[in-house]
Amino acid sequence: MPGERITVGRLGEEYAVGFLTRKGYVILQRNYRTPQGEIDLIALKEKTLVFIEVKTRSSLHFGEGFEAVNTAKQQRMRLLASLYLQRHNHHHSSVRFDVISLQVSEQGKVTQVKHFVEAF
Repeated sequence: MPGERITVGRLGEEYAVGFLTRKGYVILQRNYRTPQGEIDLIALKEKTLVFIEVKTRSSLHFGEGFEAVNTAKQQRMRLLASLYLQRHNHHHSSVRFDVISLQVSEQGKVTQVKHFVEAF
């Protein structure tokens, strides 16, 4: 159901923001949109600019969330990150791409979090 996906996705992103903040990340942007696509979260961890894809699943019927970050998605994220860097004139010592994969129960509780640092 599309509405359910949006709700599960928002729940996952909210949880990911808190999770990252507790780990010392500073969230710079959420849902950075361009005509070419969207990056879920952009954060700063020390001097590293981090582009983060958040994938939330309410069942494992289609696999774990991180499995959906295929080569095409990775290429799109690289393009979007390049556009972001051009438009926002960021000067950081490094850039990386992370994936956060979450599993939620039917009751809307996060039951599993996997954070893939430097996922690709």
